Amino acid sequence: MNEQDTFPDQPILAALDIDGTLALPSTTQVADRVREAVARFVTAGHHVVLASGRSLVGVLPVARELGLVDGWVVASNGAVTARLDSRVPRGYELEDVQNFDPGRVVHAARAAHPGLQIAAERVGWGYDVTHLFPPGQLNGAQQIVSVDHLGERSTTRLVFRGPDAGRLVGSVRSVGLTAVPVEPDWLDVTAPGLSKATALEKVRANLGVLPTRTVAIGDGENDLEMLRWAARGVAMGHAPATVRAASDTVTGTLDEHGAATALDEVHMAGLPQ
Repeated sequence: MNEQDTFPDQPILAALDIDGTLALPSTTQVADRVREAVARFVTAGHHVVLASGRSLVGVLPVARELGLVDGWVVASNGAVTARLDSRVPRGYELEDVQNFDPGRVVHAARAAHPGLQIAAERVGWGYDVTHLFPPGQLNGAQQIVSVDHLGERSTTRLVFRGPDAGRLVGSVRSVGLTAVPVEPDWLDVTAPGLSKATALEKVRANLGVLPTRTVAIGDGENDLEMLRWAARGVAMGHAPATVRAASDTVTGTLDEHGAATALDEVHMAGLPQ
């Protein structure tokens, strides 16, 4: 740690996005350089928290790939927080699950756009879907259900997929729900007021980490709140201009193992004030 670091003996919490930051979308493979940087960071006494738009069943394999068997993960853009625990049979305990009633928005969206594909998350298992999604697009299993059935069950996350999905942002937000446009044809919907940042703040408080000892690394629109929340927000080199503008610094691309570079810099130089 350098002399600029005000609290060199206090642990740092590093919040890491997955897709585009640690791994390619829909994969669990992490480069050796990234895995080694995470190991050095944790061995030094710091905390690594995966914070992803993926559902929990998509986050857990990446945690195992990184050797993270005890700690915390944030899934579904902040709707699900789990505590990793190597002592329990399934390897984790659910800490915070934010459900909402999807009925109103599901029926309104389908009425306006009849061809829309809809998925509703079932935590730890997969999704109820109106039509099967292509392999790799959703984490976990899929079960086809009717729109009525899907709208009756509370959920942590809805996915709208189709050419008109992006047009639903305004109507979803108008009823108080959180709408996160992932792609022009893909919209994530979660409970009101949620983001990766809201979940990470609870994790930070639980761990007793100082607000000034936080760093976040990401590359997407769903990382904006997280990057602003952290004492140091780091955008991946390939991130869109809006994401880079919201960050304090920019690291290398995924191919350049930018997340590893950023973690090593924080590990070696600390978080100067």
